[in-house]
Amino acid sequence: MTTEPRPSPAVRTAADADADTLAAVLGRAFDDDPVWRWLLPDDATRVRRMTALFGILLRRVHLPHGATEAAGRGDAPEAAALWDPPGRWSVPLRLQAAHAVPLLRILGARTPATLRTLGAMEKHHPPEPHWYLAVLGTDPPAQGNGLGAALLRSRLDRCDAEGLPAYLESSKELNVPYYERFGFRVTRELPLPGKGCPPVWLMWRDPER
Repeated sequence: MTTEPRPSPAVRTAADADADTLAAVLGRAFDDDPVWRWLLPDDATRVRRMTALFGILLRRVHLPHGATEAAGRGDAPEAAALWDPPGRWSVPLRLQAAHAVPLLRILGARTPATLRTLGAMEKHHPPEPHWYLAVLGTDPPAQGNGLGAALLRSRLDRCDAEGLPAYLESSKELNVPYYERFGFRVTRELPLPGKGCPPVWLMWRDPER
């Protein structure tokens, strides 16, 4: 018996029309994330809330930069990498204010805890010019097919060509060795505010020559 070869992951720049699909993919991908499980502890509503949150982040923050990429084994996106170019990782205050009401509606009583958590991470964001991997996620049924690796390699190859470093925060300790295989190194294990909130691992990658 012969088995059909698995199609190679296809990576492309995400468009505005992908926002709903990618938000749903990321909402499911982060359902088991330790930090997000602490921030949104209700199992029954977490995926719905995160899908709505990623929808706002995609449309208003990341897609306008033109650097968000999607990957899949067919036509439908099954994974996404939300990259921010050098100097454009910080969300302007005007954008934060413009979306305060929808964010409050999504996060509810967990809004203060979420803002404190994100603020603590932002305080430790490196000032040097770099590409920032804000989010990387694969739909759970599609995990293990090399989609995340294809997305990482797509941007990191360009970082190397341009001589630019890359930075990310890993909110899952199990993912640290995965990112290390792509040249990232842990610079700090960062405790986050709030009783019982898991830490994040700050990771930096120098360009490879």
